[in-house]
Amino acid sequence: MDVKDDTHRDAATPGPHIQMTYFEAIVQAQLEEMHRDERVVLLGEDVSVHGGGKLIECFGKNRVWNMPISEGSFTGLGIGAAINGLRPIVDISTASFIYLACDQIVNQASKLRYMTGGQIDIPIVFRCCMFSTGSEAAQHADRPYPLFMNVPGLKIISPTSAADIKGLMKSAIRDGDPVLVFEDTRLWPLKGDVPTDPDHLIPIGKADVKREGEHVTVVAIAGAIRPTMEAANYLIEEGISVEVIDPRTLKPLDYEAIKMSIEKTGRLIIVENGHRICNVGSEIAAVMAEESFDLLKRPILRLSAPDIHVPFSPALEKDFFPTRD
Repeated sequence: MDVKDDTHRDAATPGPHIQMTYFEAIVQAQLEEMHRDERVVLLGEDVSVHGGGKLIECFGKNRVWNMPISEGSFTGLGIGAAINGLRPIVDISTASFIYLACDQIVNQASKLRYMTGGQIDIPIVFRCCMFSTGSEAAQHADRPYPLFMNVPGLKIISPTSAADIKGLMKSAIRDGDPVLVFEDTRLWPLKGDVPTDPDHLIPIGKADVKREGEHVTVVAIAGAIRPTMEAANYLIEEGISVEVIDPRTLKPLDYEAIKMSIEKTGRLIIVENGHRICNVGSEIAAVMAEESFDLLKRPILRLSAPDIHVPFSPALEKDFFPTRD
């Protein structure tokens, strides 16, 4: 860990909680970190739509910047601000728009510390949201996180609960490296108990067992947690005990947590809404086959979206991603 990393590595001590939605927890995390550290700024497109309205009320337009629809430009601005001592949160809005910022994220944010021999720090967060319903159509409905998993120098988080997104968002803002946050909009309205402690942090790189089970391990990525939990509840009636793991962080992945679960269950399924080829499930399956083959009683299974673009048609979209059935 870089000595300049500002993240606490241990989770905060349990304390008082409050009910809030996943979306509210994201806003609260940013609010607390902007109060805590005046170097934290927010910039992006439609920031008031994605929770920035409350932040504008608190901090004004000097620290919350609503940018033109030019993702490459304002992403580069954020990277430059990070190099010069700020801790920007760059809201790219819809995840598909991140393609337009790829050169800045991949060629600049991920590489400049390496290429300068550690002389440049880039503590920056890139936030974007993924859609799986609502007929957003192909150009607005991608899940680009596997692309960025292939880039050294980036960290990627995509937790599934309100408490986890708050704790990991705060850790991302305090981290010394570029962090990408992929939020699934199906999770935004879900409520949960969220710690009120302003130092509630969840370490980047630690998975969480959302449900303990004995017969099969299911690793659920982002929004796939909802049908996964529905299936796990349904299978109780069939006498099948499912252990559900949320990696929370996609890079670095917590392989040890998955191995420990496979050691107990002997079976592994990975469920995600990303396209099948070269997705998170591919990576997890490859590593488990290499390192935990002797623990497996059955071949590893992957459930994901097919290798076609997301359809606009509601009838086709409905069954495009993995369902409970």
